[in-house]
Amino acid sequence: MLKQRIITALILIPLVVVAIFLFETKWFAMLFAVFVGIGAWEWADLCKLSKPYKYGYSLITLLILAIIYWLDNIALYHSVIVCGVIYWLIAIILVVMYQRQTITLSKSVPILLTIGLLLLIPMWASLTILKGFSANGAALLMFLMLLIWGADTGAYFIGKKWGKRRLASRVSPGKTWEGSCGGIVAGIVITLAYVIVSNQLLSIGLAFIGLSIMTVFISIFGDLMESLVKREANIKDSGSILPGHGGVLDRIDSLTAAGPVFVSGIVYLGIGA
Repeated sequence: MLKQRIITALILIPLVVVAIFLFETKWFAMLFAVFVGIGAWEWADLCKLSKPYKYGYSLITLLILAIIYWLDNIALYHSVIVCGVIYWLIAIILVVMYQRQTITLSKSVPILLTIGLLLLIPMWASLTILKGFSANGAALLMFLMLLIWGADTGAYFIGKKWGKRRLASRVSPGKTWEGSCGGIVAGIVITLAYVIVSNQLLSIGLAFIGLSIMTVFISIFGDLMESLVKREANIKDSGSILPGHGGVLDRIDSLTAAGPVFVSGIVYLGIGA
């Protein structure tokens, strides 16, 4: 399993790096729209839709992305990202309450499909706007990817080695407090390296570190939210397209939460610009 994960990562990571630094924004947006389309298909599968409806849901999702890109309205992008942030504030409460057995996940297909849109579309919008944000948009986007990859990797290995106390046993029994702390520490190390290399002012650097820690924290809930839906659907992985990793959703679940939060901090607080 680990060998497959490494091989898949060695193929995907260079593709993402090339897209970030060499692709124009429109081609970058199109590439990640493909990932979103696959993610929408997998989400529809978690909702137990039949194949024709899965095609329809994926096409509707891609159509929404196309409309947003075609309108090219910065206020629209910001509104979509804010909707994503608001959703994740609610999702955190939902995950915590589910863990405490005070609520159950809605079985309503329209509600679940709406949640899927709130996961995928704000993420795509945040990555697209960050890519063309400023002269250092590509660097910030690469940092965000490294932050999430580093946090996920730190959480995986620390959790595997020292993880004992379960983080959310009802939601995802395999995740531990030790692993989550390992992910946050890895995120802090990556952020400190970026701040030092980019030679930021002390005040900006401290704010950037705070934003990055918050981004890693909320990315954990992105992972937990997908785990919750998979658990309710009695499915281990969202798909099998990525050997050793599962589906596309299994790889971007953290990013669905991290993207809108990170970009909101960059855009509205002027951090890292």
